[in-house]
Amino acid sequence: MVKIAALKDYFSSLYGDKVEVISVDGLTDFSARDELKGFGYGQPLLIEIEREGKREKIVLHTMRPGGFGHENLADRASSMLLAHSTFNRLPKHVPSLDVGVFLNDESVASVGRAKEFFLLDKYVEGREYYEDLERIKSEGKLQKVDHERVLALSDYLAKIHRVKKDDPSLYSRRIRDLLGHGECIMGLIDGYPPDMDSVSRDFFLNVEIKCVKWRWKIKEKKERLSQVHGDFHPWNVLFQDGSDFWVLDRSRGEWGEPADDLTAMSINYLFFSLQRSGRLEDPFETLFLKFIKNYLEKTGDGEILRVCAPFFAWRGLVLANPVWYPNLPREIRKKLFNFIVNVLEEEEFDPKNVNSYFET
Repeated sequence: MVKIAALKDYFSSLYGDKVEVISVDGLTDFSARDELKGFGYGQPLLIEIEREGKREKIVLHTMRPGGFGHENLADRASSMLLAHSTFNRLPKHVPSLDVGVFLNDESVASVGRAKEFFLLDKYVEGREYYEDLERIKSEGKLQKVDHERVLALSDYLAKIHRVKKDDPSLYSRRIRDLLGHGECIMGLIDGYPPDMDSVSRDFFLNVEIKCVKWRWKIKEKKERLSQVHGDFHPWNVLFQDGSDFWVLDRSRGEWGEPADDLTAMSINYLFFSLQRSGRLEDPFETLFLKFIKNYLEKTGDGEILRVCAPFFAWRGLVLANPVWYPNLPREIRKKLFNFIVNVLEEEEFDPKNVNSYFET
């Protein structure tokens, strides 16, 4: 564990002034805050400092070594450096302050003798959006703020996706990464436990084959390359009062396919509805359809329904994975696997026909 004195020296160097470290605490306890979600890459630390007579809070992130493309120090360093270089260019994103390293002697300094990298963010108050979804799942009804927030999230995506970039090779790479990146389809499949009784090796082989076919369908749609968040799900959105929010943890770069963001958020309305009633129905059906409809109206991007299948498959593989969701009932996991296969079979995703995708 890094020494407090080393953090004090580091912050003093970063700010060019004397800094006192008041406290260092774990920010996240997955077992306490969310019984269902069982895995996170690295536990963030909430650090309170004092400088120029004022106190402020900062979040220090590390990344857990291991699977999902994080085996090597260089893998984790790449992710941290990419995050730092892109967080501050996305509207409403919590600011990144610095990238640093822990050294072998437990001090903190520049990169030549790096032991592990970390990312430093500004701390902002707010409640993660998943808490709204948990409330709705429990109560079975919507509040006025739920309608306001789903439109705010959809509007936000429509706004950031208007920013385009002309880089055909980058679009092809992002579609390639969707399959082969350690955090994406193949990396997730490799991270499944080998002894699962609800799914077979042939199932995953079939999913990969279908996704390769989808790659060849969409990898040349270079005009679709847009500003994206890259991991736009309910645990990465912090709401303040009303519909004002911050976003966290932009991932895998600042440019990509808009379907990435659309599916990452919208599949969670399906996920929470499955947990509540075993199918998509109100109140979550209202939120799901409103989110999709508003986005399509604001962007005019009907083509997104013809390219989103492999992105839905990816997010479905996350939600069905017992590494992340160890307490998910077997029947729901099975319906998610059905959803993955069925959306990959469709030429165009039909938001009004979702329940048929859950069937065998």
